[in-house]
Amino acid sequence: MAEGGAVPAVEWSRLEAAIINGFRQLRDRYLHSVKGRGALDDGSDGLEQGDSHSRLDTLPIDMQLYILTFLSPQDLCKLGMTNQYWHSMVQDRLLWKYFLLRDHPTWSSIDCHSLPDLEVLNSCLSESSDGKECNYMSVYLRSCPKTRRSMRSRNPIYGAVTSFLQSLVMHGEPRFAMFGPGLEQLDDSLVTRMMTSPDLLPIVSIVQRQINGVGSGVTFQLSGEHKFNILTLYSTTRSERDRARVEQSAAVNKMFITEGLGHGEQRAAYSLIPQVKEVCKIVDGFIYVANAETQITHNREEEVTQIQAMVDPLLGAQRRPLLLLACVTSPEHKRIPCVYLAHELCLNKLNRPWMVQNTEASTLHGLLDGIAWILAEVGKKL
Repeated sequence: MAEGGAVPAVEWSRLEAAIINGFRQLRDRYLHSVKGRGALDDGSDGLEQGDSHSRLDTLPIDMQLYILTFLSPQDLCKLGMTNQYWHSMVQDRLLWKYFLLRDHPTWSSIDCHSLPDLEVLNSCLSESSDGKECNYMSVYLRSCPKTRRSMRSRNPIYGAVTSFLQSLVMHGEPRFAMFGPGLEQLDDSLVTRMMTSPDLLPIVSIVQRQINGVGSGVTFQLSGEHKFNILTLYSTTRSERDRARVEQSAAVNKMFITEGLGHGEQRAAYSLIPQVKEVCKIVDGFIYVANAETQITHNREEEVTQIQAMVDPLLGAQRRPLLLLACVTSPEHKRIPCVYLAHELCLNKLNRPWMVQNTEASTLHGLLDGIAWILAEVGKKL
């Protein structure tokens, strides 16, 4: 699979050819069965007497596929309820694989319940249908943000009960530790934008909680109602970050202590400085700001080990949620799809609720959705 989820044109052609061939066989079987059931004495084919009440299913297969590409997943499911032919067609596994590969780079979020396996995305497009088959329709509907929101709205009782139970153990305003390279590497400051956002009203800045100059606390109010605290943790001081940016060098990360190599001598192991450990013990969740821009080189292995050090279950409750903001500076910057970013940072190996949310620093687009998710996870009814 090419970077950013791009699929080579020759692979798309193979997949389209396989879909069209399958549709032709399905149409031939369907038309044959309808003729057999509804043939009339005057020699007509009897289509009007069968399951279909239109000639849409007799259009050229290429045109049918072209029409389907304009439909949403919800529209496809509704189309499948019209007659037997469309019911079979819209469940075609290669059709849903086509939609999955086409759409997943544009999804704005993914979470721990919906992340598709890389094997599903990277397998051969024109693979045969024999052997173990993947239900691409199920994968798509489970992973697509739009259908995820629709399914959540169908379970309001469960959500209310969960929120009530969580509220029994939630006292006061929730606190979140926010850290990650996206706070420091982007051309626009996410924190500065948050401090001036009318939707995230900063109430008080807790400057006395600074940790060796690399951390501070701010209380925000979401939409004028829900208060929460963010403890911002930087790897270095502002002056050191500015100097490293000018010199195009890497500053020493003051939050972590290197403990040699771990995991079979393949990557460095990190532990937290004592002050950051104390922060991790008192927070109710974590916000990791990842740099999702494609034009720079990322050290994802180092990021993985640092995330694991921060969310270490020995420092607090294991089920505390992790919100990962896949951040770019502005809409003009190309981004790594959130599905691939989740795999790059090994989030599927975390035993806790997590979600990746696409975010833009300059506009804060997507940020409020992420904040709403993590507040709901800690028991705040929105």
